[in-house]
Amino acid sequence: MTVPDVDAVVLVGGQGTRLRPLTLSTPKPMLPTAGVPFLEHLLSRVASAGITHVVLGTSYRAETFSEYFGDGTRLGLEIDYVFESEPLGTGGGIRNVDDHLRADTVMVFNGDVLSGVDLPSIVATHRANRADVTLHLVKVADPRAFGSVPTSADGRVEAFLEKTENPPTDHINAGCYVFRREIISSIPAGRVVSVERDTFPGLLRAGARVFGHLDSSYWLDLGTPAAFVQGSADLVSGEAPTAALPAAADRTWQRLIMPGATVAGDATIDGGSSIGTGATVGAGAVVRCSVVMDGARIEPGARVERTVVGRGAVIGAGTLAFDAVVGEGAVVGAGCELREGVRIWPGTDIGDGAVRLAAEQ
Repeated sequence: MTVPDVDAVVLVGGQGTRLRPLTLSTPKPMLPTAGVPFLEHLLSRVASAGITHVVLGTSYRAETFSEYFGDGTRLGLEIDYVFESEPLGTGGGIRNVDDHLRADTVMVFNGDVLSGVDLPSIVATHRANRADVTLHLVKVADPRAFGSVPTSADGRVEAFLEKTENPPTDHINAGCYVFRREIISSIPAGRVVSVERDTFPGLLRAGARVFGHLDSSYWLDLGTPAAFVQGSADLVSGEAPTAALPAAADRTWQRLIMPGATVAGDATIDGGSSIGTGATVGAGAVVRCSVVMDGARIEPGARVERTVVGRGAVIGAGTLAFDAVVGEGAVVGAGCELREGVRIWPGTDIGDGAVRLAAEQ
Protein backbone atom coordinates (compact mmCIF):
# COMPACT_ATOMS: atom_id res chain seq x y z
CA MET A 1 0.00 0.00 0.00
CA THR A 2 1.22 3.50 -0.82
CA VAL A 3 0.11 6.95 0.29
CA PRO A 4 -0.72 9.39 -2.51
CA ASP A 5 -0.90 13.14 -2.04
CA VAL A 6 1.44 13.28 0.92
CA ASP A 7 4.56 15.41 1.43
CA ALA A 8 7.36 14.35 3.75
CA VAL A 9 9.33 16.73 5.96
CA VAL A 10 12.49 15.55 7.71
CA LEU A 11 14.00 17.72 10.45
CA VAL A 12 17.80 17.40 10.18
CA GLY A 13 19.04 20.68 11.61
CA GLY A 14 20.30 19.55 15.02
CA GLN A 15 23.96 19.55 16.02
CA GLY A 16 23.95 16.06 17.55
CA THR A 17 25.81 17.09 20.69
CA ARG A 18 25.18 13.75 22.43
CA LEU A 19 27.11 12.02 19.64
CA ARG A 20 30.23 14.16 19.79
CA PRO A 21 32.96 13.84 18.63
CA LEU A 22 31.37 11.98 15.69
CA THR A 23 29.23 14.99 14.84
CA LEU A 24 31.96 17.62 14.99
CA SER A 25 32.43 17.30 11.23
CA THR A 26 29.32 15.38 10.15
CA PRO A 27 25.64 16.02 10.94
CA LYS A 28 24.07 13.16 12.87
CA PRO A 29 21.71 12.06 10.04
CA MET A 30 24.73 11.80 7.71
CA LEU A 31 26.80 9.48 9.90
CA PRO A 32 27.48 6.18 8.11
CA THR A 33 25.06 3.59 9.44
CA ALA A 34 25.22 0.09 7.92
CA GLY A 35 27.19 1.41 4.99
CA VAL A 36 25.25 4.57 4.08
CA PRO A 37 24.22 7.80 5.83
CA PHE A 38 21.46 7.15 8.34
CA LEU A 39 19.15 9.54 6.49
CA GLU A 40 19.31 7.33 3.40
CA HIS A 41 17.63 4.51 5.32
CA LEU A 42 14.78 6.82 6.27
CA LEU A 43 14.42 8.27 2.78
CA SER A 44 14.37 4.80 1.25
CA ARG A 45 11.38 3.93 3.41
CA VAL A 46 9.67 7.20 2.52
CA ALA A 47 10.12 6.40 -1.18
CA SER A 48 8.87 2.83 -0.65
CA ALA A 49 5.67 4.26 0.85
CA GLY A 50 5.01 6.10 -2.41
CA ILE A 51 5.88 9.56 -1.14
CA THR A 52 7.87 11.42 -3.78
CA HIS A 53 8.27 14.99 -2.50
CA VAL A 54 10.53 15.49 0.51
CA VAL A 55 11.56 18.72 2.24
CA LEU A 56 14.67 18.62 4.43
CA GLY A 57 14.78 21.22 7.18
CA THR A 58 18.53 21.86 7.50
CA SER A 59 20.81 24.04 9.60
CA TYR A 60 24.06 22.52 10.91
CA ARG A 61 26.43 21.79 8.02
CA ALA A 62 23.51 22.10 5.64
CA GLU A 63 25.59 21.71 2.51
CA THR A 64 26.44 18.12 3.48
CA PHE A 65 22.89 17.01 2.70
CA SER A 66 22.54 18.60 -0.73
CA GLU A 67 26.02 17.49 -1.78
CA TYR A 68 25.16 13.87 -1.07
CA PHE A 69 21.49 13.59 -2.04
CA GLY A 70 21.28 16.24 -4.75
CA ASP A 71 17.77 16.59 -6.14
CA GLY A 72 16.82 13.12 -4.88
CA THR A 73 16.52 11.48 -8.30
CA ARG A 74 18.78 8.57 -7.33
CA LEU A 75 16.26 7.58 -4.63
CA GLY A 76 13.20 8.24 -6.76
CA LEU A 77 12.45 11.42 -4.84
CA GLU A 78 12.22 15.13 -5.40
CA ILE A 79 14.07 16.81 -2.52
CA ASP A 80 13.85 20.47 -1.52
CA TYR A 81 16.20 21.98 1.07
CA VAL A 82 15.13 24.71 3.48
CA PHE A 83 17.82 26.34 5.62
CA GLU A 84 17.17 27.42 9.20
CA SER A 85 19.57 30.27 10.02
CA GLU A 86 18.70 30.27 13.74
CA PRO A 87 17.39 27.39 15.89
CA LEU A 88 13.59 27.48 15.82
CA GLY A 89 12.72 24.32 17.76
CA THR A 90 10.70 21.44 16.37
CA GLY A 91 7.55 23.46 15.74
CA GLY A 92 9.44 26.42 14.34
CA GLY A 93 11.42 24.13 12.08
CA ILE A 94 8.24 22.58 10.70
CA ARG A 95 6.69 26.02 10.13
CA ASN A 96 9.88 27.14 8.39
CA VAL A 97 9.29 24.73 5.48
CA ASP A 98 5.63 25.65 4.98
CA ASP A 99 6.17 27.62 1.77
CA HIS A 100 7.74 24.56 0.12
CA LEU A 101 4.87 22.17 0.83
CA ARG A 102 2.49 21.07 -1.93
CA ALA A 103 0.13 18.51 -0.39
CA ASP A 104 -2.66 18.93 2.13
CA THR A 105 -1.31 15.99 4.15
CA VAL A 106 2.23 16.27 5.53
CA MET A 107 4.24 13.53 7.26
CA VAL A 108 6.96 14.91 9.53
CA PHE A 109 9.96 12.91 10.77
CA ASN A 110 12.65 13.58 13.33
CA GLY A 111 15.88 12.89 11.49
CA ASP A 112 17.47 10.78 14.24
CA VAL A 113 14.87 8.04 14.78
CA LEU A 114 15.18 4.54 13.34
CA SER A 115 11.74 3.01 13.00
CA GLY A 116 10.00 0.08 11.37
CA VAL A 117 6.50 1.54 11.48
CA ASP A 118 4.34 1.04 8.42
CA LEU A 119 4.06 4.58 7.08
CA PRO A 120 0.86 4.11 5.04
CA SER A 121 -0.88 2.76 8.14
CA ILE A 122 -0.23 6.01 10.02
CA VAL A 123 -1.71 8.00 7.15
CA ALA A 124 -4.69 5.63 7.05
CA THR A 125 -5.29 6.22 10.76
CA HIS A 126 -5.01 9.97 10.23
CA ARG A 127 -7.53 9.99 7.40
CA ALA A 128 -9.96 7.57 9.05
CA ASN A 129 -10.14 9.85 12.11
CA ARG A 130 -10.34 13.05 10.05
CA ALA A 131 -7.52 14.19 12.32
CA ASP A 132 -5.77 17.51 12.48
CA VAL A 133 -2.61 15.78 13.70
CA THR A 134 -1.76 12.11 14.19
CA LEU A 135 1.23 11.00 16.25
CA HIS A 136 3.10 7.75 15.95
CA LEU A 137 3.25 6.26 19.45
CA VAL A 138 5.33 3.34 20.68
CA LYS A 139 5.30 1.40 23.94
CA VAL A 140 8.56 1.38 25.92
CA ALA A 141 9.65 -0.38 29.09
CA ASP A 142 10.70 2.84 30.84
CA PRO A 143 8.84 5.92 29.59
CA ARG A 144 10.40 8.32 32.11
CA ALA A 145 13.09 9.44 29.66
CA PHE A 146 10.53 10.36 27.00
CA GLY A 147 7.41 12.43 26.53
CA SER A 148 4.43 10.22 27.40
CA VAL A 149 1.13 10.51 25.54
CA PRO A 150 -2.03 9.13 27.20
CA THR A 151 -4.93 8.43 24.84
CA SER A 152 -8.60 7.54 25.16
CA ALA A 153 -10.10 4.21 24.10
CA ASP A 154 -10.66 5.51 20.55
CA GLY A 155 -7.06 6.71 20.25
CA ARG A 156 -7.70 10.40 20.83
CA VAL A 157 -4.75 12.11 22.55
CA GLU A 158 -5.61 13.41 26.00
CA ALA A 159 -2.36 15.09 27.07
CA PHE A 160 1.33 15.61 26.29
CA LEU A 161 3.52 15.03 29.28
CA GLU A 162 7.21 15.81 29.14
CA LYS A 163 9.67 13.60 31.03
CA THR A 164 8.03 12.77 34.36
CA GLU A 165 8.99 10.43 37.18
CA ASN A 166 5.62 8.66 37.26
CA PRO A 167 4.11 8.82 33.77
CA PRO A 168 0.52 7.60 33.50
CA THR A 169 1.22 5.55 30.37
CA ASP A 170 4.10 3.73 28.71
CA HIS A 171 3.10 5.11 25.31
CA ILE A 172 5.59 7.69 24.09
CA ASN A 173 5.91 10.19 21.28
CA ALA A 174 7.94 8.38 18.60
CA GLY A 175 8.92 11.48 16.61
CA CYS A 176 6.76 10.93 13.50
CA TYR A 177 3.62 12.97 12.83
CA VAL A 178 0.98 13.49 10.18
CA PHE A 179 -0.36 17.06 9.91
CA ARG A 180 -3.12 18.73 8.02
CA ARG A 181 -1.29 21.45 6.09
CA GLU A 182 -3.45 24.15 7.68
CA ILE A 183 -2.12 23.25 11.12
CA ILE A 184 1.46 23.77 9.97
CA SER A 185 0.54 27.14 8.46
CA SER A 186 -0.98 28.21 11.78
CA ILE A 187 2.26 27.72 13.75
CA PRO A 188 3.81 31.14 14.48
CA ALA A 189 6.56 31.90 11.96
CA GLY A 190 10.07 33.12 12.64
CA ARG A 191 10.33 32.22 16.31
CA VAL A 192 11.17 29.27 18.53
CA VAL A 193 8.24 26.87 18.90
CA SER A 194 8.18 23.37 20.37
CA VAL A 195 5.55 21.02 18.97
CA GLU A 196 5.66 19.01 22.18
CA ARG A 197 5.37 21.94 24.62
CA ASP A 198 3.53 24.53 22.53
CA THR A 199 1.79 23.26 19.40
CA PHE A 200 0.26 20.00 20.57
CA PRO A 201 -0.97 21.22 23.99
CA GLY A 202 -2.40 24.29 22.27
CA LEU A 203 -4.29 22.12 19.80
CA LEU A 204 -5.76 20.08 22.64
CA ARG A 205 -6.93 23.20 24.45
CA ALA A 206 -8.57 24.38 21.24
CA GLY A 207 -10.44 21.09 20.82
CA ALA A 208 -8.54 19.99 17.72
CA ARG A 209 -8.69 16.37 16.57
CA VAL A 210 -5.35 14.93 17.70
CA PHE A 211 -4.97 11.15 17.55
CA GLY A 212 -2.32 8.56 18.25
CA HIS A 213 -1.27 5.64 16.07
CA LEU A 214 0.11 2.99 18.43
CA ASP A 215 2.08 0.02 17.19
CA SER A 216 4.79 -2.37 18.33
CA SER A 217 7.22 -1.93 15.43
CA TYR A 218 10.97 -1.52 15.82
CA TRP A 219 11.90 1.90 17.22
CA LEU A 220 15.18 3.43 18.39
CA ASP A 221 16.35 6.98 19.07
CA LEU A 222 19.92 7.12 17.70
CA GLY A 223 20.96 10.06 19.86
CA THR A 224 23.73 8.34 21.86
CA PRO A 225 26.82 6.41 20.74
CA ALA A 226 25.46 3.17 22.23
CA ALA A 227 22.16 3.57 20.40
CA PHE A 228 23.93 4.56 17.17
CA VAL A 229 26.02 1.38 17.25
CA GLN A 230 22.98 -0.75 18.09
CA GLY A 231 20.91 0.82 15.32
CA SER A 232 23.60 0.18 12.72
CA ALA A 233 23.92 -3.44 13.87
CA ASP A 234 20.15 -3.89 13.73
CA LEU A 235 20.09 -2.61 10.15
CA VAL A 236 22.85 -5.03 9.16
CA SER A 237 21.11 -7.97 10.85
CA GLY A 238 17.68 -7.13 9.45
CA GLU A 239 16.17 -6.41 12.86
CA ALA A 240 15.48 -2.87 11.62
CA PRO A 241 13.95 -2.59 8.12
CA THR A 242 15.62 -0.70 5.29
CA ALA A 243 15.79 -0.67 1.51
CA ALA A 244 19.14 1.13 1.46
CA LEU A 245 21.81 -1.44 2.30
CA PRO A 246 24.62 -1.14 -0.28
CA ALA A 247 24.11 -3.82 -2.95
CA ALA A 248 27.84 -4.16 -3.58
CA ALA A 249 28.73 -4.83 0.06
CA ASP A 250 29.66 -8.24 1.43
CA ARG A 251 26.76 -8.76 3.82
CA THR A 252 25.56 -11.52 6.08
CA TRP A 253 23.25 -11.18 9.06
CA GLN A 254 26.34 -10.72 11.25
CA ARG A 255 28.38 -8.22 9.24
CA LEU A 256 28.58 -5.77 6.37
CA ILE A 257 31.90 -5.13 4.63
CA MET A 258 32.03 -2.31 2.09
CA PRO A 259 33.87 -2.63 -1.22
CA GLY A 260 37.53 -1.66 -0.89
CA ALA A 261 37.82 -2.80 2.72
CA THR A 262 40.53 -5.34 3.60
CA VAL A 263 39.86 -7.96 6.27
CA ALA A 264 42.42 -10.57 7.30
CA GLY A 265 41.30 -14.15 6.82
CA ASP A 266 41.46 -14.99 10.51
CA ALA A 267 39.83 -11.77 11.73
CA THR A 268 36.39 -12.04 13.33
CA ILE A 269 33.69 -9.59 12.20
CA ASP A 270 30.26 -10.21 13.69
CA GLY A 271 27.43 -8.86 15.82
CA GLY A 272 26.12 -6.67 13.00
CA SER A 273 29.41 -4.81 12.55
CA SER A 274 30.02 -2.69 9.47
CA ILE A 275 33.45 -2.07 7.93
CA GLY A 276 33.77 1.03 5.74
CA THR A 277 35.37 1.55 2.35
CA GLY A 278 39.16 1.47 2.52
CA ALA A 279 39.20 0.28 6.12
CA THR A 280 41.51 -2.55 7.18
CA VAL A 281 41.11 -5.20 9.87
CA GLY A 282 44.32 -7.01 10.76
CA ALA A 283 45.13 -10.62 11.58
CA GLY A 284 43.41 -12.04 14.64
CA ALA A 285 41.44 -8.87 15.30
CA VAL A 286 37.87 -9.06 16.58
CA VAL A 287 35.22 -6.50 15.65
CA ARG A 288 31.85 -7.10 17.26
CA CYS A 289 28.69 -4.94 17.14
CA SER A 290 30.77 -1.96 16.01
CA VAL A 291 30.96 0.66 13.26
CA VAL A 292 34.36 1.03 11.59
CA MET A 293 34.23 4.00 9.22
CA ASP A 294 35.98 4.59 5.91
CA GLY A 295 39.76 4.37 5.94
CA ALA A 296 40.02 3.31 9.59
CA ARG A 297 42.56 0.69 10.63
CA ILE A 298 42.14 -2.07 13.19
CA GLU A 299 45.59 -3.55 13.72
CA PRO A 300 46.38 -7.22 14.45
CA GLY A 301 45.05 -8.68 17.66
CA ALA A 302 42.91 -5.67 18.56
CA ARG A 303 39.44 -6.26 19.98
CA VAL A 304 36.69 -3.73 19.24
CA GLU A 305 33.21 -4.18 20.71
CA ARG A 306 30.18 -1.84 20.74
CA THR A 307 32.50 0.90 19.51
CA VAL A 308 32.54 3.52 16.77
CA VAL A 309 35.89 4.00 15.01
CA GLY A 310 35.89 7.25 13.01
CA ARG A 311 37.20 7.89 9.52
CA GLY A 312 40.92 7.28 9.21
CA ALA A 313 41.32 6.43 12.90
CA VAL A 314 43.71 3.72 14.09
CA ILE A 315 43.23 1.10 16.81
CA GLY A 316 46.67 -0.27 17.65
CA ALA A 317 47.74 -3.89 17.84
CA GLY A 318 46.33 -5.74 20.84
CA THR A 319 44.27 -2.76 22.00
CA LEU A 320 40.90 -3.35 23.66
CA ALA A 321 38.10 -0.90 22.83
CA PHE A 322 34.77 -1.59 24.55
CA ASP A 323 31.83 0.88 24.46
CA ALA A 324 34.08 3.62 23.10
CA VAL A 325 34.04 6.35 20.46
CA VAL A 326 37.26 7.05 18.56
CA GLY A 327 37.11 10.28 16.57
CA GLU A 328 38.18 10.92 13.01
CA GLY A 329 41.92 10.55 12.44
CA ALA A 330 42.68 9.67 16.07
CA VAL A 331 45.46 7.17 16.74
CA VAL A 332 45.21 4.78 19.67
CA GLY A 333 48.53 3.01 20.18
CA ALA A 334 49.21 -0.68 20.76
CA GLY A 335 48.20 -2.34 24.00
CA CYS A 336 45.75 0.34 25.12
CA GLU A 337 42.45 -0.24 26.87
CA LEU A 338 39.38 1.90 26.20
CA ARG A 339 36.27 1.16 28.24
CA GLU A 340 33.08 2.51 29.79
CA GLY A 341 32.10 5.14 27.28
CA VAL A 342 35.49 6.74 26.67
CA ARG A 343 35.48 9.25 23.79
CA ILE A 344 38.70 10.05 21.93
CA TRP A 345 38.60 13.39 20.15
CA PRO A 346 39.57 13.73 16.46
CA GLY A 347 43.30 13.90 15.80
CA THR A 348 44.26 12.71 19.29
CA ASP A 349 47.39 10.53 19.41
CA ILE A 350 47.48 8.13 22.35
CA GLY A 351 50.75 6.30 22.85
CA ASP A 352 51.29 2.60 23.33
CA GLY A 353 50.13 1.03 26.57
CA ALA A 354 47.96 3.95 27.74
CA VAL A 355 44.71 3.22 29.60
CA ARG A 356 41.69 5.52 29.41
CA LEU A 357 38.64 4.63 31.47
CA ALA A 358 35.37 6.55 31.28
CA ALA A 359 37.03 9.89 30.48
CA GLU A 360 36.71 12.19 27.50
CA GLN A 361 40.01 12.88 25.76
